[in-house]
Amino acid sequence: MTDKTRAVRVLTMNTLAFTACFAVWMMNGVLVTFLVDHKVFAFDKAEIGWLIGLPVLTGSILRLPVGLLADKYGGRIVYAAVMVLTAIATWMLSYANDFWSFALASLGFGFAGTSFAVGIAYSSVWFKKEHQGTALGIFGAGNAGSALTSIFAPTLLGHLTDDGTNPEGWRQMPRIYAGLVLVTAIAFWALTHTRLAEHGAGRTLAQHLAPLKVLRVWRFGLYYFLVFGGFVALAQWLVPYYVNVYSTSLVTAGLLAAIFSLPSGVIRAFGGWASDRFGARTVLYWVLGVCALCCFMLIVPRMDITSPGEGVMAIGKGTVTEVASDHITVDGHRYALRVKDPEVAAELQAEDTLIWPVSQYWQDPLVKVGDPVVKKQLLARGITRIHFQANVWVFTVLAFLVGIAMGIGKAAVYKFIPDYFPSDVGVVGGIVGVLGGLGGFVCPIIFGYLLKGFGLWTTCWMFFCAISVVCLVWLHAVVRRMMRERVPRLAEQVEDPAEGRGPT
Repeated sequence: MTDKTRAVRVLTMNTLAFTACFAVWMMNGVLVTFLVDHKVFAFDKAEIGWLIGLPVLTGSILRLPVGLLADKYGGRIVYAAVMVLTAIATWMLSYANDFWSFALASLGFGFAGTSFAVGIAYSSVWFKKEHQGTALGIFGAGNAGSALTSIFAPTLLGHLTDDGTNPEGWRQMPRIYAGLVLVTAIAFWALTHTRLAEHGAGRTLAQHLAPLKVLRVWRFGLYYFLVFGGFVALAQWLVPYYVNVYSTSLVTAGLLAAIFSLPSGVIRAFGGWASDRFGARTVLYWVLGVCALCCFMLIVPRMDITSPGEGVMAIGKGTVTEVASDHITVDGHRYALRVKDPEVAAELQAEDTLIWPVSQYWQDPLVKVGDPVVKKQLLARGITRIHFQANVWVFTVLAFLVGIAMGIGKAAVYKFIPDYFPSDVGVVGGIVGVLGGLGGFVCPIIFGYLLKGFGLWTTCWMFFCAISVVCLVWLHAVVRRMMRERVPRLAEQVEDPAEGRGPT
């Protein structure tokens, strides 16, 4: 068997294993919601939040030590161990009878989230530098496992529980997931091959951890906090977003949220290819720009505002002799009034067709026939109504673009790691993965506090817009500094002096 064939086989099994692990990692979002809705467990809102977040938290924190182990002992044995431990903890979840047993099992199967760190390290050692972006992008497409759980797990639960008539049937779902992960682990071990990273063995712990002193590692972590942490957070947050803002059903909200999460996972392979073809820095410029622009466009909330407008004041004293919907007469002087535009009123009734904000301005009389008036008295008050529907399909398209950008960005960030840290892919990938995973854990909490403090669902987009701008500015500052250090004359030029010159 040629080395190229082994590399392709390893990449294929890595991707399948990552898909299985990621599907398990996101399982609680569907399972806990089902159990509470069917009153199997009386978890309160805080407990629901913790149970959904615990697997994300533990899977993120443990990425660094798992990455270290992958560098030291090789990805094959570590990856197989991760899947076996995940299968055991997932099986134990089926015996949970209260919050604490459910939480303990969730901590255990959260170990599935560490599969990314070991998979990145194991995949990178099989490919040359110029092909690592594509390879890591293909591997990273396995995070589409979260969308597979969102789409198929509710149907599976419905089948296992006879559409809710036998709610205890939920216990079969963790066992099915555990069996699938265990079968994947066996197939993975049978079809892959051991290969250690260069300089991976024989190094001390201090030598392994040395890259963590480099600021660049933490900058990559901030990028990944946005593109991966944001992806994980929004994959969960968009469901209640659709339900509360657009009054959709839970099933419809899940399908619309999948429009965001499924392509974001699959497109990661393209992000890896683009990073190899055009360079990770160029790709990341576009990713951060698209995220900032789309999140900015999503900031404007769904709203209906009524505000005072321009009124009509008397130009002199007199007595009101006539009051109509379109005018007021005072001692023979006619004051024209603005009435509601019927075309605008019709647009406001056609809720599903509104894309741009619609405004309506009219004036209501404040006086009646026989009333004496004085100069500059308000005869009619102005009323302005601004309505913005934040069309659900436009919103979904913009969220889809954010998901696509994040999917491409995830591959671009991890293209940097083997380029700058070829001997420390596991540990650097681990810490970057930790920061990204923590983003998936803390972002929904931040969203909740922002929503509670400002009362606006769109504060989540404000947060991501700000993070995108910070990342973009930091990236550009680093590029400018590199230009000044390496090509100082070019860095100072605003335009190409040769541009626009005619033939000489």
